[in-house]
Amino acid sequence: MPELPEVETVRAGLDPVVTGVRIARADVRRPDLRFAFPDRMAERLTGARVDGLRRRSKYILADLSTGETLLIHLGMSGRMLVSGTPVGQFHHNHPAPAKHDHVVIDMENGARITFNDARRFGAMDLIATASAEDHRLLRGLGPEPLGNGFHESYLAARLTGRAMPVKTALLDQRIVAGLGNIYVSEALHRSGIDPRRAAGAVSANKIAVLVGMIRAVLAEAIAAGGSSLRDYRQADGELGYFQHSFRVYDRAGRPCPTPGCGGEISRIVQSGRSSFFCPKCQR
Repeated sequence: MPELPEVETVRAGLDPVVTGVRIARADVRRPDLRFAFPDRMAERLTGARVDGLRRRSKYILADLSTGETLLIHLGMSGRMLVSGTPVGQFHHNHPAPAKHDHVVIDMENGARITFNDARRFGAMDLIATASAEDHRLLRGLGPEPLGNGFHESYLAARLTGRAMPVKTALLDQRIVAGLGNIYVSEALHRSGIDPRRAAGAVSANKIAVLVGMIRAVLAEAIAAGGSSLRDYRQADGELGYFQHSFRVYDRAGRPCPTPGCGGEISRIVQSGRSSFFCPKCQR
């Protein structure tokens, strides 16, 4: 599933194409994805101007001139692809409709935004902008890891007394929003923290390091356009390339890249997800 860097990369790719532009036509080609589309979705989108495009956790939010916000979740395989207008250095003509093109939005500037989702685990909804944060998918989310609300004191307070593994705690969207398996594994390795360690047993010094490493890993991944492992593409159709910078994720059996460590990357399963780490330098 795309994590924060992938979703932010897609948002940034869409922003110059849609912000300030009206939707000329919306074509909704099926009644649902992960859950049903809202009533009259195509009609409510058509004619609306996109006043702003933002991200909350792993969701893209398009604020419309109608007082509604289009919420978009990419799910496991969703793609938001741009065609028909120059964006930076690329220019794509509109491709022929594909089997899994479920929502197609034509903008007045000639751009076409296509939501393609082969596995149909993605989602779209229309909600009142003024109360968007109360949506069932958004309420209860923790602070953004790149925002001012996420800092050493906050994380220390949320981890205090917790017996669950620290990796499990960091994947809890109520503690911090947008983190996923890849970037938690990478940040824990850079911080020298064993993913199996009880969250409440991580020292204050280590938490301070961890907060900085989470921010650094996410910033580097966004700059690299995210990580393309299976279905993820940027809005221009290009692959992200942060996967080439992985230190531990999906590298089981390879030498630990920490200078002087000499250990080997291991893989374990935690809460049904693979964790990659170095047992020698992560404690």
